[in-house]
Amino acid sequence: MNHMWPDFLDSESVALRSNAAVCRVLADASRWTGAADALHEAGASLLSLWGSDDRDVDRCFRIRAAYLLPDRVVVIEHAMPAESAIYPSLTPAFPVADRMQRAVHDLLGIRAEGGDARPWLRHGGWPDDVFPLRRDVGSVQTYPLVSAPYPFVPVTGEGVHVVAVGPVHAGAIEPGRFHVSVVGEKVLRLEERLGYTHKGVAKRFESFGQHDGHRLAARLSGDSTVAFGWAYCAALESITATSLSPRAAALRALALERERIANHLGDLGAIGNDAGFGFGLTQFSSLKEQLLRHNEEVFGQRYLFDFVVPGGVACDLSVRAIPVLLDEIAMLERAVHELRSIYANHEGLQDRFLGAGRLTPEQARALGAIGLAARASGIARDLRVDQPWAPYGKLAPVLATRAEGDVAARVQVRFDETLESLRLCRQLLDTLPHGDLCVAVPPAPAGQLGLGLIEGWRGPVMVALEAGPQGRIRRCHPHDPSWQNWPLIEVALLGNIVPDFPLINKSFNLSYSGHDG
Repeated sequence: MNHMWPDFLDSESVALRSNAAVCRVLADASRWTGAADALHEAGASLLSLWGSDDRDVDRCFRIRAAYLLPDRVVVIEHAMPAESAIYPSLTPAFPVADRMQRAVHDLLGIRAEGGDARPWLRHGGWPDDVFPLRRDVGSVQTYPLVSAPYPFVPVTGEGVHVVAVGPVHAGAIEPGRFHVSVVGEKVLRLEERLGYTHKGVAKRFESFGQHDGHRLAARLSGDSTVAFGWAYCAALESITATSLSPRAAALRALALERERIANHLGDLGAIGNDAGFGFGLTQFSSLKEQLLRHNEEVFGQRYLFDFVVPGGVACDLSVRAIPVLLDEIAMLERAVHELRSIYANHEGLQDRFLGAGRLTPEQARALGAIGLAARASGIARDLRVDQPWAPYGKLAPVLATRAEGDVAARVQVRFDETLESLRLCRQLLDTLPHGDLCVAVPPAPAGQLGLGLIEGWRGPVMVALEAGPQGRIRRCHPHDPSWQNWPLIEVALLGNIVPDFPLINKSFNLSYSGHDG
């Protein structure tokens, strides 16, 4: 292990079942902080932060932080007495922890010492002394909505004014509030306010059986349904020591790569459109639509909400489907190469893309960037490459990175990843192994904690699953990489002009629904 890590990471770590290499460390308050500092120095990213109400078991609340290193995940767990549920803030080492800590307080009532005390998810939807994830709060509760102004950080100075964007937008997108402080058209500060699509997913999981929870996970963020469904199933399968057949693993990977391709195609068109190039939107939308129609023809769904199931997959590929998909891959490769050339040689597009919304590698590392946005700013991390799970160890994906960190770089990473995913899909179809579609998954023993970690198209999707008695779910925490990457837009927009905000925002294309939960 890295010499900068504290000794107790070696001496007190225990195995945590996962589809990735994971260790779990129990820590008091000082070790909680010491571990964060040491992991920051070791180059870790904060993967997720979540809490649980364990007063019915041992009269305490727990807070857990998962850290992502190139070769493993480290979960640090800190228990607090029920009468004093306060823990040290992680923001000095990991600024991205701020909103996660605020969300934990809104839902569970445990507070980070010295952290931002403003609400994040609550929006007046429940009283400030009610915490939905506590055991003594029912799963179905209604409260009168109490609207109150949100205390945005003020920006003052000569000529400064505020452009308020949202939460209701002109396009067919989900709600988010963007508080843009400007002088003329130049942006001085952006502050985001999210949480409008909070659905109470974590509480809803508690009413599900372990073998049904994948359906809810797959619907957390509809454009990442395969990633979330697989992460949930990987967590359950790890607890129960269930091994997939090679065929089921290959079919899951095929579905995941098709999800990546569909989203990149859609984004490439939408980014072009936000730069005034409607032709790009038309062409890429057509390609995405053809892929989704083939999904429906081959798998029975345009978006594969119910394809990944515990123990395997819900349906097989017919013999007739394989040549259809191979022909589709060849068509998409030709079209994407041609459109890439058009984008590269269109002076108007390049004028809008180059230098816009730049996030430097130094800023990306300091702010905890993750996934696609990080790779476009020089951070070469992809779980499919760094910590491959079956079948990715045999597929050997090629990592796509750029160092410029602007809209142009995020576009180029999308082109590279689209073409690489098409290559992986061809490889999967050409070498599709035999095996069962699905194997039986026994109920997980109560109290067991499992982690599922999948590289979705935005970045690492994580599901932490704690088993309850009689095959129920005690606690399930899903985490979308948008948590890490929404704050990046606040930095990337600085110094740009207001009309470039939609373009820069779309170049990240983060999830509202997955973030809000």
